[in-house]
Amino acid sequence: MDLAKYIDHSILKPNHTFKDLEEQVVKCLEKGVYAVCVNSFWVKEVARISERKLIVCSVISFPFGAEGKEKKLYTALKALEDGASELDIVINISALKSGLWDYVKEEVNTITRNTQGFTRKFIIETAYLTDEEKIRVLEILIDAGVEFVKTSTGYAPRGATEEDIILLKRAGKGRIKIKAAGGIRTKEQAIEFINLGAQRLGTSATFEII
Repeated sequence: MDLAKYIDHSILKPNHTFKDLEEQVVKCLEKGVYAVCVNSFWVKEVARISERKLIVCSVISFPFGAEGKEKKLYTALKALEDGASELDIVINISALKSGLWDYVKEEVNTITRNTQGFTRKFIIETAYLTDEEKIRVLEILIDAGVEFVKTSTGYAPRGATEEDIILLKRAGKGRIKIKAAGGIRTKEQAIEFINLGAQRLGTSATFEII
């Protein structure tokens, strides 16, 4: 199993420097990592450094998802303009937990409708959700035509669990792909999540894993 091909390498710490970014992007190229995931500020630089040989993924409204849908959409479109081809969008967790399902649905549809042709991964932050909430938001994503559901940002009390992947795979019924993220630090964990049904992994421990 070529684990590198499953990995979105995360460079998302607030104190990452440009030097850190440059060194890690070069290493990702050497290792054959699938994609590099960065804050929107760095998208253009990653595209330049990698000479577009790497998929560039931009996080949107990271890590809390608390911005309005208009700002999220603006940031997403700017990231795509700068060279991103994938978006990891944090859903409005606070709105979801408040039961504002119409708003959550409108946000997902607004962003998805205006970013057709690109890969969208919505981060639902499973650590905060009940199983019922996970399934309900999953159906919203599927109805909107979203490509991936992503478990976690890595900033919640926990990241992906085996139970999360099993639940999302069962409820998704092959209609949406799964990205496991948060706390994935070993080769054994990575393989386990893939075997359970994750098609992509988000981690900052890429080089230790592969």
